[in-house]
Amino acid sequence: MSVGAVSRSVYQIATEYDRAPLAYALSAMAAVVYAFITYTLFRGGETARRAALVCCAAELVGVLTVGTWTLADPSAFPDATVWSDYGMGYLFIPVLLPVTGMLWLRGARR
Repeated sequence: MSVGAVSRSVYQIATEYDRAPLAYALSAMAAVVYAFITYTLFRGGETARRAALVCCAAELVGVLTVGTWTLADPSAFPDATVWSDYGMGYLFIPVLLPVTGMLWLRGARR
């Protein structure tokens, strides 16, 4: 998910940023969060686990907020973000990933 979100957002920002700056900025933010979660999971340790848990929660809030926003006011997003329509363009992985991550991280604490 990190690679897909990073590559898509870098391409969109580099080539079409003026078309939908909010959408592309949100996609870039999602990419950064995904990459940070991946890094913390790789790093390991209790502090990294907590940081990943906070990032997963923030990611879920972002998906739910932007997903609802894109449904309520589609004109605000002339182009899709990773979080649009609750991640429908990514097979709903953006909404499932943070939930799965939080459950896994909660279990990893034990």
